[in-house]
Parts: sequence; structure tokens; C-alpha cells
Amino acid sequence: MGGLRELAAPFVVPGPSGVAVRDRLKGLTAGDEQVLRLVGDLLGTLASRDLKARCAAGLGHDTERWAERKRTLTPESSSRWAGSVTKATHDQWALARRGQLAHIQSLEAAIATITHRLSLPLGEKGTKQVPGGYRSRREWFAKSRRLQVLEDRLEAARADREAGRVRVVRGGKRLLNTRHHLEAARLTEADWRARWQARRRFLQADGESGKRFGNETIRVSDDGEVSLKLPAPLAHLANAPYGRYVLAARVSFPHRGEQWRDRVTANRAVAYRIHEDTVQGRWYLTASWTIPPVKTVPLEAARAGGLVGVDTNADHLAAWRLDAHGNPVGKPLRFTYDLSGTAEHRDVQVRHALIRLLHWAARHGLSIAIEDLDFTAEKSREKHGGRKRFRKLISGMPISRLRARLVSMAAELGITVVAVDPAYTSKWGAQHWQKPLTSQTRKTTRHDAAAVAIGRRALGHPIRRRTAPPPHDQSDRAGHRTVQAVSVAPGREGNCPSIPGPRT
Repeated sequence: MGGLRELAAPFVVPGPSGVAVRDRLKGLTAGDEQVLRLVGDLLGTLASRDLKARCAAGLGHDTERWAERKRTLTPESSSRWAGSVTKATHDQWALARRGQLAHIQSLEAAIATITHRLSLPLGEKGTKQVPGGYRSRREWFAKSRRLQVLEDRLEAARADREAGRVRVVRGGKRLLNTRHHLEAARLTEADWRARWQARRRFLQADGESGKRFGNETIRVSDDGEVSLKLPAPLAHLANAPYGRYVLAARVSFPHRGEQWRDRVTANRAVAYRIHEDTVQGRWYLTASWTIPPVKTVPLEAARAGGLVGVDTNADHLAAWRLDAHGNPVGKPLRFTYDLSGTAEHRDVQVRHALIRLLHWAARHGLSIAIEDLDFTAEKSREKHGGRKRFRKLISGMPISRLRARLVSMAAELGITVVAVDPAYTSKWGAQHWQKPLTSQTRKTTRHDAAAVAIGRRALGHPIRRRTAPPPHDQSDRAGHRTVQAVSVAPGREGNCPSIPGPRT
């Protein structure tokens, strides 16, 4: 046991802190779309200029410079538009800084791994915790060259971080690189240009409590009327008083519509974002707002009636119901999803699998136990070497999106989510539970056994089925053998029944 790492205690996952709903802007006229594009292009230009100014300021940026940036943008738009642009710019710069730090940590881990393996003799065996030496002289030489490349990258990344430099592409780096591979992406230059311009537009505004319908810049009334405060250079396009433009489309927000309507009726802050889907030729409006933290239930209350253990895999969720003593109940279930195709298709697949899982747990009134997975350090090519299939497997698992979706959807249904340490769950589950749970009519997979292990860890039980037998001829004089027995179990203090016939 000395080689095992310390396991973290299970905990109840806190609920979401915000809500976002989306609805399609149906019935837009050609004039409405033209006005939206003009406003978005103008504000997108201002956002690009402001991002350049923010990146140039670096670590020397302060509240005075922030106010100066806002004063610079106000004459060309409005005070509220300028506030939304500068806040979005600040958030984008902060996100780039966090990504820069993660990149540096990844480089440091890769350099440490290569340095260690280069110091070992060729062909030396490694352990599960520490890798061994490289297999051949050729691989050793290639990795020594790669070490120099990574050290140069790390030096450059550290210099950028110390100087406060970040590299951000408005519109996305991936879409920008697609411009050089239009044939592989099956796009024409006109199609790419339309996507690029749509991604670089800026049509979002933060809400403000106390103002009419919770937002003065992009206002949506309780009956679904959408209007925009036009920037100063485009004020001549207004079709309503006070420089506003009212769109012909109306929104209703079928999902969470009552919550949204309650907020706008009470003039509480709601943020809006308008964007164009150039592939399908549609416009969408996204509304978002913050919600007070959901009070989580105690861990003991979540364990009271048992729970559902869930093992996350590349193509399905394996789930098994457990009672309060950690015993599997009924049959395991599998909720599949297909992660091939576009990002929208993958997102739909994940949501469909999660809603089936949550409905099953809600019918039995149980909490859900899931692993607190994080593959950030596991995707490195230095950690797993030539195991490309394994790296591709864990890279394709939607861990962060699945976890965020599960927490938000579970909060709506009043289901508690318990996170556990993922260490050894698959290995110990297969070792202790796969064979005992397999019968002539049921084939238990390794993933089903892992779901049992996850559920038992969330309940506070050891994963193994029994503890070691007590001394004194393996009798009950030194204590009970089963860890499942609790103080209310009937007959737990009695002797074992006498069974006639030969012992087997």
C-alpha cells in the first residue's frame, strides 16, 4: 500500500452560478439583417482596437487606463456599448493569461519527463509511477532534440508571461488557419470570409438591474420585442425614438421562459448576445443571468438512500444503482453517445445521454456519483509516448463539458452530484466486482464494475467486497468480517446458522 497515492475525500459538487438560454430570431427582414451586420462590424472593429490597446498595456494596466479606454470608445458608440466592449476585452485577456500559464506548466512537465528518461540507460524498465528509459538509441537522440525545442518554447513563454504579453486572435485561431486549407475544409473563399466576419462581430451587452427590462443596450421586452441602441455613427438607421432600432422578430425562450420573463418584468439584469449562423443562415439571441448559489445538501443526506455510480467512457456512461450499504441493486444501465461529427452534434449527444441518466436517477430519488476527472496532464505525448490511440481516446472524452452539463441539468431536477477521486476505480472495480457480478444471464463489463467502485467510494465504503477475515480461526470473536454490517442490521450479533451437509 506504500506505493498508492492518497485519495481525496468525496464531496458534493456545488450547483451552477449562471443560466444561459437561446432562441432563434425568426422573421427578420433583409433590412434587419443588414442593420445587425453594420452594428456588429462597427463594434467588432472597436473591440479589435480595444483588445490591441489592452494587450499593449500588459501588466501595467489599471483602473485609470480602463476608464481611458472606455472614454476613447464612447464617442464612436455609446457609454454602455463601450462598457460592454471593454469588459469583454478584459475577460478575453484574462482567459489568455490563464491559458498561457497552463501552457507553461505543460512544457515544464514535458521537459521534466524527457530529462528523467534521458538520464536512464537504454531499455530500462519503468514503473506505473515513473517511466523508464527510451527503447533505442534512435529514440534517445530524437527526444534529446525535442528537449531543446521544448526548452526554447518554455523560455519564450516565460518571457511573454513576465512581460505581460498574450497572443489572442479575434475570430479564433483555428478558423484563421482554415483560410490556408480551404480545400481540406471544403470551403470557398466567400464562405470562409462570411464565417470570419460573423465570428469577429460584436453584438453583446451586459445587463443592468433597475433599468427597463434589465438591459438598456439590447432590450427585450416581456412580450418578446427586441430592440437595440444604435451606436452614434449609425443613429440615422433608427426606426424608433431615442436612436433605437426595433427588430421584426420576436423571441419567447421556450426553455426557462418563465424565469426569464420574471427577471425582465422585475427589471433585473439580463445579458444578451446576438450572433449569426452563416452555415444555416439563421440569427440567434442568447440571454444569460447569474443565479444565487444553490445550497448543497450535506454529504450524509446524499448518501442516505444509496446512489447511482457512473463511469465515464469515450462512447457511453456506465451506471449501476447501489443501496446505502454499497450493494449493487438491479441491473447496470448504459447510456451511449456518438462523439463524431460537428461540435453541435457532440453536444446534443452528451445532453441526450445525460437527460436519460438523470431521469432514471430521479425516478428512484437517488443522487449521482461521478469521478472528478481531469485529463489535462494525461494528454501529453511525453507521458504516454507512442500510445497514440490511448492519447486520442482520452483527448476525445468530453470531460469538462459533460461535467458542466451534468451539474446544471441535475440542479434543475433537484438531484445531488457527488464527486469522488478517480484513482484505481477501474482497476479495483474489475478486480473485486466484475467476476462476482457476472452470471449466465448477465455479462458484467469492466466499466460496469467501475461504476460500482465509484458508487462505493462515494458512499464511504472501501471498494473491495470484504475486509480481511479476523484472527482466532477466522471467527467473529475479533469482530465482524463484513464492512457492510451496520448497527441496525438484524441478527448481526448472532451466531452463523448451522447448515447441515458437507462444507464446500
